[in-house]
Amino acid sequence: MRIRIVDAFTDRPFTGNPAGVLLLDSDRFPDDSWLQRVATEVNLSETAFAHPLPAGGEADWALRWFTPATEVEMCGHATLATAHVLHTTGGASGTVRFAALCGILSATAHEDGMITLDFPTSPLTPVEVPDGVAEALGAKVVSAHYTGPHIGDLVVELADEQAVRALTPDCRALTAHSERGVIATAAAEDPAGSYDFVSRGFFPRVGIDEDPVTGSAHTALAPFWSARLGRTELTGLQASARSGLVRTSLRGERTLLTGNAVTVIDGELLTTPSS
Repeated sequence: MRIRIVDAFTDRPFTGNPAGVLLLDSDRFPDDSWLQRVATEVNLSETAFAHPLPAGGEADWALRWFTPATEVEMCGHATLATAHVLHTTGGASGTVRFAALCGILSATAHEDGMITLDFPTSPLTPVEVPDGVAEALGAKVVSAHYTGPHIGDLVVELADEQAVRALTPDCRALTAHSERGVIATAAAEDPAGSYDFVSRGFFPRVGIDEDPVTGSAHTALAPFWSARLGRTELTGLQASARSGLVRTSLRGERTLLTGNAVTVIDGELLTTPSS
């Protein structure tokens, strides 16, 4: 069984967010325990597992994602990585549709190699800044919003880009404040630069202290910053150590996420679900 490691939301190896991708030959997923053990062994933010579906249905592939600790309902970078593998190995062309826990997702490949994901927009609910969040982050919080279903994050706005970049949070303390993680964000320091806003994402509750580039978080960041900047087409920079760019296009209840991906490892998994 082939396993590939793909760096997503980047066009250069060793940047962006790496994801494991396994395309399964069967018509169903193996036991959850096996999927989780593989994801724990791969030990990246997410490992994606996909199997083909019968022709003529509403989706072409079934898709699931696991962190080293648990399954998640929605993942952007591992979906981008899976679409990249399908398109670069001849498994798909044009638009491929995925059936996932969060609904039907699609990924469209462009001639320049970029891929656009069609995801549900995450609604935002403004809240008072929860007690302890600023202390856990080590920064002043300007505003706070909880996201809707599927991601369950707390989005916190900081004063400026440098405040986001300088964060050294107490990740254990952050676990009390969201279902999945905490996204810190701010407007770009240079409004005429190559990106419009920055973010960083911390997800210790699902086994990831800091995620390099969180595509799914941009389904909440897109409406957040579109409302403030007055534009539906934006680019976000996730300012982790690896860094990556996510182009967002807000389409009401759907958000389009566009980025590059590059395969860095193509190998063989020397175990099977029956091993």
